[in-house]
Amino acid sequence: MNTVVMIPARHASTRFVGKPLAPLRVPGGGHKSLIHLTWEAAMQVRGVDAVHVVTDDTRIADAAAEFGASVLMTSHDCENGTARCAEAVARHGIDADLIVNVQGDAPLTPPWFVEDLIAAMRDDAAAQVATPVVQCDPLTYGHFMADRQAGRVGGTTAVFDARQHALYFSKEVLPYIDPKKTFVRDVPVYHHVGVYAYRPSALAAYTRWPTGRLERLEGLEQLRFLENGHAVRCVIVDAKGRVFWEVNNPEDVARVEQVLQELACPVG
Repeated sequence: MNTVVMIPARHASTRFVGKPLAPLRVPGGGHKSLIHLTWEAAMQVRGVDAVHVVTDDTRIADAAAEFGASVLMTSHDCENGTARCAEAVARHGIDADLIVNVQGDAPLTPPWFVEDLIAAMRDDAAAQVATPVVQCDPLTYGHFMADRQAGRVGGTTAVFDARQHALYFSKEVLPYIDPKKTFVRDVPVYHHVGVYAYRPSALAAYTRWPTGRLERLEGLEQLRFLENGHAVRCVIVDAKGRVFWEVNNPEDVARVEQVLQELACPVG
């Protein structure tokens, strides 16, 4: 199954302008940009045929080329990463059985999250779109709640049915949990990982549908599939003790830097 990974990146993020080029401290000293770290994470994924940074911004393109990434340019008209991937496939004649969108703000994405997603699509020929979800640990759940209490839009949660088909995605923390409850380990909330796998036909269909009401309200591109009756399979992945978080806001930079340091200097 020919598989291509795309990392869509735009400079004009509404919550964090210039986010892909934001410098993060890395273990051993020095800094790397967010897009550089995300590209390095994507390059660790086994079983893919190509990895491309996909952007409409020459600043991002130049930076990506400098650290050795393949770059595909798109127009300024793409309203989100899914649309950007779709345009890149059409504009550059990408011939693949599966397109994987790894969002450019997620350098902590373990390679097995993407590998498990690809395997799920390989094993389920009926699945047209899939995305990973990981059960929250108390630390991640605490990040969610801290963001909401501070009025920040943080990560995204997912709820799904018994077949692991998505019922809804939200920037609110769903399902509701009594705030008096405490958890030692697994919390019954699933963190949506910003990675998508699409069959080419599903990706092409996405661009033909108008922006949906829920998509517009939540600011979540994947809701367009649900609003058009298109199933999105949620693939449960195992964090294996790793902390996963994206850079949604400037405040997240320190969180991610801390995890990078901990990964470089494991305890015990």
